[in-house]
Amino acid sequence: MKNLLFLAVFVFGTFVSHQVEAQIPSLPKIDLPTQVLGALNTFDGLGLSSDQESKLKINNQSFTNDMFKILDSNATDAIKKNQFLDLKKTRQNILLGLLGQQILGKYNNSVTNLIKPFKKQLGLAALAF
Repeated sequence: MKNLLFLAVFVFGTFVSHQVEAQIPSLPKIDLPTQVLGALNTFDGLGLSSDQESKLKINNQSFTNDMFKILDSNATDAIKKNQFLDLKKTRQNILLGLLGQQILGKYNNSVTNLIKPFKKQLGLAALAF
């Protein structure tokens, strides 16, 4: 009797778990470069002109391409680290000229918060932020 009850519960549990599993929708995965670029292209509350936004989007695309090119290269970690730090320095100089000190600070804070979920996936590339 106990065995029959156990078997019935097991079969019912298996059936329910398959039904629950079948109802979970699959979501398309967005690749990491697209997610990073999306974070970089978030300008809410900065009060940028359309010219600044378009120039910043162009720079963000170039920066993202360069960052993932370094990340995917066969260079050693020490070389990659230096390349990411150089990329960051170059980018900050360009952004300072484009945005000014005050807006650059706000933009960097915004980007830092938006990039946090990706830092583990970015590895050494996170040094570029």
